[in-house]
Amino acid sequence: MATEIAQAAGGMGPVMGFALVGLVGVGAQWVAWKLRLPAIVFMLVAGLVAGPLTGVIDPSRDFGDLTGPLISLAVAVILFEGGLSLDLHRLGDARSGVMRLVLIGAPLGWLASTLVLAWTMGLSWETSAVFGGIMIVTGPTVIAPLLRSARLARRPAQLLQWEAIVNDPIGALAAVLAFEVVLVLHANVAISDAIMQLAIGIAFALALGLASGRLVTWAFQHGRVPEYMKVPALFVLLLVTFAMADTLLHESGLLAVTIMGLVIGNADLPSYTELRRFKEHATVLLVSGVFILLAADLDLAQLAQLDWHAVVFALAVVLVARPATVLLSLIGTGLPIRERLFIALTGPRGVVLVAVAGLFGQRLADAGIEDGAIIGPLAFILVTATVVLHGFTLAPMARAMGLAGREKPGLLIVGGSRFSTQLGEILQKAEVPVLVTDPNHAHLIRPRAAGLKTFYGDILGEAAEDTVELMAYSTVLAATDNDAYNTLVATDLGAELGRAQVWQTARLKEDRKRHTLPTQLGGQPFGDGRTFDTFRDMVRDGWTFRITRLTEEFTIEDWRERRPGAIPVLRITPRGELRFVDKADELKADPGARIISLLPPDALREDENKYVAPHPPEVADAIPKPKTRLP
Repeated sequence: MATEIAQAAGGMGPVMGFALVGLVGVGAQWVAWKLRLPAIVFMLVAGLVAGPLTGVIDPSRDFGDLTGPLISLAVAVILFEGGLSLDLHRLGDARSGVMRLVLIGAPLGWLASTLVLAWTMGLSWETSAVFGGIMIVTGPTVIAPLLRSARLARRPAQLLQWEAIVNDPIGALAAVLAFEVVLVLHANVAISDAIMQLAIGIAFALALGLASGRLVTWAFQHGRVPEYMKVPALFVLLLVTFAMADTLLHESGLLAVTIMGLVIGNADLPSYTELRRFKEHATVLLVSGVFILLAADLDLAQLAQLDWHAVVFALAVVLVARPATVLLSLIGTGLPIRERLFIALTGPRGVVLVAVAGLFGQRLADAGIEDGAIIGPLAFILVTATVVLHGFTLAPMARAMGLAGREKPGLLIVGGSRFSTQLGEILQKAEVPVLVTDPNHAHLIRPRAAGLKTFYGDILGEAAEDTVELMAYSTVLAATDNDAYNTLVATDLGAELGRAQVWQTARLKEDRKRHTLPTQLGGQPFGDGRTFDTFRDMVRDGWTFRITRLTEEFTIEDWRERRPGAIPVLRITPRGELRFVDKADELKADPGARIISLLPPDALREDENKYVAPHPPEVADAIPKPKTRLP
């Protein structure tokens, strides 16, 4: 069957090949999202199935000599995206740790990896030195999704992300340096010429990356490029920068585009939102494509040549080389030991390692180093081992060390008011984490008095990014007395958390055509069109939040019959997910779910007169409990 599929795929050509790579890559990411499992694992498996196991995708057959350049350009865009994400102003207390991981950790990691390769695999010192330099990289394309799924605390997440992005081009350049030394030893090239070429190449890449970043910044800030051309112009300049640097010195283009992204990311451009969307969309597509291409291009015959030494090699990298490098680098930084241990035990490898290893493996073989060809399969083994290991253990390890956000999804309420305070109180009783934020200090007096966690400041400001652990709150409610600000918050945070997780109170006059906003602005509606003023007046008039748990015996229909005047506001699913209610008539809930509703004052008086202890278990949560409130 696999042979028939491969034969049928043989005549598809590059167009169908590109389509299949995109379909398999993005499809694997979607399945991983649906199953809540690491996407990298699914992409590796999908690439192996579509490539060497079935032959549906064969990069050499479908794309020919274009495979290598395509992967190189994709890696360049991925590294540029990483540099664009590195905001120097947000490093905070992680700055010293990042500097040590780059300046001390990279050389130590190179040495440790070289020794592990020579001692466990028995490789020549030439091959070990070249591949050891490549192994410095820890894979930003792998780190980013793993950090999102693990909901890691801010400082260790920053350390891992910065190390991965900065060390990627450094690892490629270390391989270039080692390879130049190999050429000097085996091809009778003058060592002074090799050093001069390397120095000129690195200097040119640094200067070119800096100049390109400054050019983009100047052009965008002074209106030299129209809005609709900013992303295309940026993309073209990125490719030109990579190609020019790489022409002078192989793999130096990775350094140039990383520097370019770093300059642009720290320029505080007004069009940064569009640039962020571009880099996010491009990265998802390119990471999918590169992983599928690399896995599909794997030679199973070469992979089968690896024996138990490869297993020992992978274990030595994960348990010896990586921990020793990190722990030695972070001595004297003042970081808690649990953070240092966590970083030391976290080192997944990704796209850059496999791509660069395959390139240098072929070059070593061409230079007469017989064991150079084994670098490609060995790199794939290391990537697979670290991705699978960290993909399934990172989140549990972070929780065990107290470095992960709360497992229960929390609610971030933007706007302090009576309504927000009462909603926060009832959610805290349901053991749901709550944070109330407001740029007006006076609006937070009431939530603080109720014992709610608060943040004073603009949730969209840099102070919030440095202080608020946004990962701990899966849902956002924008409920201030300013409809425009609610819309701004919902639109901005919706791009980060997902539009399905961001809600806002209805805007005044939003039902009129003159005041209708585009659907891409704002958050999801709730409360049957009730505005903030309506909710505030209801609470002021004596309406009170109550929570009711549904069971097999006490269903949603029973709740409606028991509470005819109740207004459902929020539903907590049996899995703990928060879902605000827009249309009360369409509310559905399974047994085990909890409904948070607003009850009118007369309903509370009926409860006090109707029920006496012991209360029926199915309505126990609905019975009002005395609470302290500000007048």
